[in-house]
Amino acid sequence: MAIVFGMKTSKFFLVVAAVAALSPIGLQQAGAHCQVPCGIYDDAARFVSMREHVATIEKAMGQITALAAEGPENSNQIVRWVGAKETHTDELSEIVTYYFMTQRIKVPADMTDKAAVTKYQGDLALLHQILVYSMKSKQTTDVANTKKLLELIGKFEESYLGNKGASVEPKRLPYTQRLKTLRG
Repeated sequence: MAIVFGMKTSKFFLVVAAVAALSPIGLQQAGAHCQVPCGIYDDAARFVSMREHVATIEKAMGQITALAAEGPENSNQIVRWVGAKETHTDELSEIVTYYFMTQRIKVPADMTDKAAVTKYQGDLALLHQILVYSMKSKQTTDVANTKKLLELIGKFEESYLGNKGASVEPKRLPYTQRLKTLRG
């Protein structure tokens, strides 16, 4: 079957693309940091957001476990908590991939600079591990995975920020006690 692209067909595809871009799914994806690139970055905010996602994931795990123990009358709430856990693991993964891996972590200009290459590889390895533990958190209700996520986020933050400045202190955040507990 041959497809002929005329003016009407082109307009049709343009309308379909516009609708897809403005759909709820498209709008959710637009909520992530842009890929223009706009040059507007707030690394500290990303680290705060990553920890907030982990706190929410862990809370969801606890709620799923507690509600499941109470019986089947809680199925609707369990489904909602599973959905929240899924959303926050996806958002954490999105920050790692679309913010740090694609925009902030740069391939060393001089690949013979062993220190720069080692740092680059170390940062990529930490980000990969965060993705793996995010996936494991999605698959289970084992809080060991969220503890490991917080540990890895801390290690990456330390490596990434280096001499750029200190990490965001949990005492500045409204959920201080929860983060201190999660950080260990």
